[in-house]
Amino acid sequence: VQLQASGGGLVQAGGSLRLSCAASGTISRIVLMAWYRQAPGKQRELVASITSGGSISYADSVKGRFTISRDIGKNTVYLQMSSLKPEDTAVYYCNVRGASGTSSWGQGTLVTVSS
Repeated sequence: VQLQASGGGLVQAGGSLRLSCAASGTISRIVLMAWYRQAPGKQRELVASITSGGSISYADSVKGRFTISRDIGKNTVYLQMSSLKPEDTAVYYCNVRGASGTSSWGQGTLVTVSS
């Protein structure tokens, strides 16, 4: 599975961005799609996830500001980010997990929020 993430960039605090991640290639049944992020000097953390059944979860730090969604037909997951804060600055990675236990990562897209 190849994952292509896009949508990162530089935005002022309070602004919005939408990230996209499209999966292609040989795709087994996808059971979960997620966004992680890694800030400089910090560990990668889970931001949001959505299961094949539509169950959604968010990190406490982004609840009420970020929205994860998916287009099943396009094998694409989105992350709508609003009310961005400087502490949201990180490289954002998409992750897709298949029913067979596979886990694939995108190349990462940089989000920079200026104060």
